[in-house]
Amino acid sequence: MGLTKTIWADPPEYLRMQQPDHPVLFFAPSVLQATARRFLAGFPGLVTYAVKANPDEMVIENLAAAGIRGFDVASPAEIALIARLAPGAAMHYNNPVRARSEIAVAVAHGVRSYSVDSRSELAKLAELVPAGAEISARFKLPVAGAAYDFGAKFGATPDLAAALLAEAARAGFTPSLTFHPGTQCTDPMAWDAYIRTAAEICDRAGVRAARLNVGGGFPAHRAAAHAPQLDAIFALIDRVATEAFGADRPALVCEPGRGMVAEAFSLAARVKAIRDDCHVFLNDGVYGGLAEMPLIGAVDRIEALAPDGQARSCAAVGRVVFGPTCDSVDRLPGEIALPADLAEGDYLLVHGMGAYTTVTNTRFNGFGDLQLATAMRLRA
Repeated sequence: MGLTKTIWADPPEYLRMQQPDHPVLFFAPSVLQATARRFLAGFPGLVTYAVKANPDEMVIENLAAAGIRGFDVASPAEIALIARLAPGAAMHYNNPVRARSEIAVAVAHGVRSYSVDSRSELAKLAELVPAGAEISARFKLPVAGAAYDFGAKFGATPDLAAALLAEAARAGFTPSLTFHPGTQCTDPMAWDAYIRTAAEICDRAGVRAARLNVGGGFPAHRAAAHAPQLDAIFALIDRVATEAFGADRPALVCEPGRGMVAEAFSLAARVKAIRDDCHVFLNDGVYGGLAEMPLIGAVDRIEALAPDGQARSCAAVGRVVFGPTCDSVDRLPGEIALPADLAEGDYLLVHGMGAYTTVTNTRFNGFGDLQLATAMRLRA
C-alpha cells in the first residue's frame, strides 16, 4: 500500500486520468477533520479515537491537528504509534485482557488508564500499574440495535462490575466504568440503558466513579436513506448521564472509531467481468477492502462510474457481486443494486469506507494491492 503524492480534486478525476486496474482507497483529510470537530463540539466530554479502526499515520496526524487529544489503544504497537505521532496525548488502554509484557510497555510509556472485566486481570494490573492510575470496570448488557455484539467477548456482568469497581477503589486506583454498546449502533436508547445501569453499579459498589466511558459504537453512514443522528446520540448521553447520576455525575469519555473515520474514505473497485449479464466480479472483495460487508451488511452508498468518470444512470437492478479470489466465500452479502448499463471496466465507488479497510486487507490469492490516494473531496 502506498499513498500518491498528488492531491486530486475527487475520485472521478483520478479514475479518468489514471485508469487503475487495482482498487484505490481515496482519503479526504478535510472530511476527517470536520468529523473530528463535530465530535469535539457535540460530545459532552473527552473524545478519544479508537486507533484500531484505522491506524494510518495520516489519520492520526489529521485527528491531532483537528484537536483530538486522546486515543484508545489496544496493543503495544498502537501505544508506540501514538507516542510518536501525538506526544502528550492521553492513551487509554481499554483492551481488557493483556499479557504482563504488554502492561509493562504501557507503564513505560506513561499510560494511566486501563479497563478490566475480570478479577484475574484486575489482580494483574494491581501488580504492575502505579497507584492512582485509572482502572475502569467494563460491563455488558444484552445488545439491541447494533451490527454485532462486543459483549460476546468482553464485559463483566453488572454484579461483577460493581465488585471490580469497589476493589479498584480499595486498592488505591481511580475507579471508573466503561462499556461498548456494540458496533454500528443506530439505536440511541442503547446508551440510555447502559448509562442507567452504570449508575446502579456505582450505587451497588458504594463508589463514585471518576469517569464513565460510553464506548464506541457511534454509527457510520452505511445506508443512503439513513444518515446517522450523532447529535441526537450526544444529546441523549448528556441528558441521561445527569438523570441517572445527579450530583455524582462522572466525567464522560467516548472512543469513536468507525464513526470518526469511515466518512473520510471512499473505495474504488473495478469491474473485472460481468458473467452472462448476471454476476459482477470486482478486483476487490471480502479478503480486501470489503472485508466487513459479510459481517455487518453491504454499504448501499455506491456510485457506478464509466472509465471516463461519468456516472452510469440507468435504473438499478440487483446483482450478485463477487471479489477476485478463487474462494467461493468472496462474495458481498445479498444482491447489490447497480445500474443496468454497468459494463466491464467500470468502477464502483463505495463511500464511507475509512474503517477496517486498510487494517483487514490481505494479499490472499495474489490480490489486494490497495493504492491510497488523497482527494480534496469524495463526491464529484
